[in-house]
Amino acid sequence: MSAPAKIAVIGGSGIAGRELQGLVERHPGFELDALTSGAVGRAPRQAASPVDAPIQPLDLERIAECDGAFLATPHGASAALAETLLDAGLAIVDLSADLRLGSADRYTRTYGAEHPAPALFDTAVYGLTEHARDRVRETRLVSNPGCYPTSILLPLLPLYSGGLIGPETSVLCDSKSGASGAGAAATDTTHFGNVHDNFKAYGLPTVAEGSPHRHLSEIQLHAGSDAIGFVPHLLPVWRGILSTIYVRTDSHLDALRDCLRDAYADEPFVQVFADGLPELSRVQHTNACHIGLGHTPGAIVIVSCIDNLQKGAAGQAVQNMNLMLGQQETAGLATGGTA
Repeated sequence: MSAPAKIAVIGGSGIAGRELQGLVERHPGFELDALTSGAVGRAPRQAASPVDAPIQPLDLERIAECDGAFLATPHGASAALAETLLDAGLAIVDLSADLRLGSADRYTRTYGAEHPAPALFDTAVYGLTEHARDRVRETRLVSNPGCYPTSILLPLLPLYSGGLIGPETSVLCDSKSGASGAGAAATDTTHFGNVHDNFKAYGLPTVAEGSPHRHLSEIQLHAGSDAIGFVPHLLPVWRGILSTIYVRTDSHLDALRDCLRDAYADEPFVQVFADGLPELSRVQHTNACHIGLGHTPGAIVIVSCIDNLQKGAAGQAVQNMNLMLGQQETAGLATGGTA
């Protein structure tokens, strides 16, 4: 039996970093060799839980001895780290948004900052695994998709490629996320007293506000359509995303369902319901995406559920790293219940 692959998690004090820690420690083919902070010279922020591994200062020389690294680091910080670690020969999965948008120009328009390493766009693969599996196997740098885009693109991409909807088709994505999607830093928005027993939309420009939520650019780019709208909401739960997608199309409901069932028939993590609709409790703590369909006057309705910390972040990252390092794709991941 071959030795486990040595893995580093950089940015281990964040929510995604801690989720990765647990997945890597339980993985049959991985060994957690380094759990570090995300910046040289920054004191590691330790978690309160005594069961969490201690976070070490970032030591790039030590990490260079690993086989793979997850970058659970902030936007703007990951790309420079990726450059350094690629030179050392590691397989890299970047969970930040640094390489999701395909070009430095689009990144600057979306985030209002210059991109720190634009040459990486020629190398990075957008790792929506079910639609990039062969490219993920061959690359050393994967840009892990955002959580909201994962919940939206998985049900939509087969419909675009199958010709059941086109780039001009009106699509509205009404998405709700648990509070963990906002990250570890406490804010007025995510404070328990403001989340508990509450529900609200956010990231939707009003008269006094600026540009749309940053994930809309990612969704439109990878779907190949500017006719997609997106409104995120904050749920009073910790983990999970439920996206309700309204598609204005003349195609019949059965045709859309059959297209999705055919596309994902052999996929271990994507389940398309023959009847009924998915719910958060069946995908939480798994790498599953559950998809169901219905209709309302004027639109087909698609409901998609994922765990934002698993299929929307750390789980999909492990799924991609499995492919990059020659592991079984499902290793270390829970598939969830059947549809």
